[in-house]
Amino acid sequence: MIGTAWAAGADGAKGGLFSDPGFWVAVAFVLFFALAGKVLWAKIRDMLDKRAGDISKALADAERLRAEALKAKQDAERTLAQASGEGQAIIQQAREEADRMKAKAAASLETAIALREQQAKDRIAQAEAQASKQVRDTAVDVALAATRALLRDQVGQGRTSAMIDEAIAELPKRLH
Repeated sequence: MIGTAWAAGADGAKGGLFSDPGFWVAVAFVLFFALAGKVLWAKIRDMLDKRAGDISKALADAERLRAEALKAKQDAERTLAQASGEGQAIIQQAREEADRMKAKAAASLETAIALREQQAKDRIAQAEAQASKQVRDTAVDVALAATRALLRDQVGQGRTSAMIDEAIAELPKRLH
């Protein structure tokens, strides 16, 4: 009983604060939570620090991905603008080529028409020359026939043959 007496106090009085079991429960409770809390707070702090690190890493990754996405968007816009410009240049070049081909075709058509016209004129001139030659040949034949008839009538039979042969021989030289 000494332990109880000592805890209760030597004189048997209601010992005070140290003899109250509620006090010791409160002290034990505070000590337990102080020690357990220190360990618990360390674990909570480590967990929160780890979570903050993960969040920081995730934010850094998100920022990097955002920068990459913006760069890819700018590259795509630049490529689109370049492709659009090249497309416009190709369209303009095709229009110019079509205009050149149209002008070339028109010039070729004009050349072909002029060539056909010249060929027609040449044929007409050739036909005229041939007709003129036929008229001359016919005129020579008529003149020869007339001359023969005239000489036969005016000149006698003996001299006629010699004169006709002489006139016939000279006539082509004089007509041509």
